Amino acid sequence: MHDLIINLFVGFPKELATFLIAFIPVTELRASIPLAVKVYNLTPFSAWLYSVAGTFFVMAMIVFLLDPIAKLLSKYIPIFERFFTWLFEHTRKRANDKMEKYGEWAIFILAATPIPLLGGLTGALAAFVFDVPLKKSLPLLLVGTMVAGGIVLGVTLYF
Repeated sequence: MHDLIINLFVGFPKELATFLIAFIPVTELRASIPLAVKVYNLTPFSAWLYSVAGTFFVMAMIVFLLDPIAKLLSKYIPIFERFFTWLFEHTRKRANDKMEKYGEWAIFILAATPIPLLGGLTGALAAFVFDVPLKKSLPLLLVGTMVAGGIVLGVTLYF
């Protein structure tokens, strides 16, 4: 898997490659930080910074753009209506208990959890699905992503 990702970004500046790898929903910063440190030889801080920035950029796009894009695509392409219905219900099921228990702090918890399919992008989707205001969701997502990046960086450097 890592070779596939590395090959996608051959010829890119290593900082940009790190930023873009952090965009990929399955990998996010869980893959971009180890690759940046071990393959691209970025400093740990640079690996963390570009990875957090890349993942947070995607989160912000989800929070800002998902509603108009979902409405537009669902209006003209029926399969997207089914997809977005499934996605939003799936997110509600995964995050509902956390939202009930922790309120808006669940967004931080989700973003700070660096495990596949339960991390930053799930946090951004939950912020959208549960209508958490931007003034609250964006800082929670950013700090959660910074924490997740710190965890991944620590694991990368010490194990």
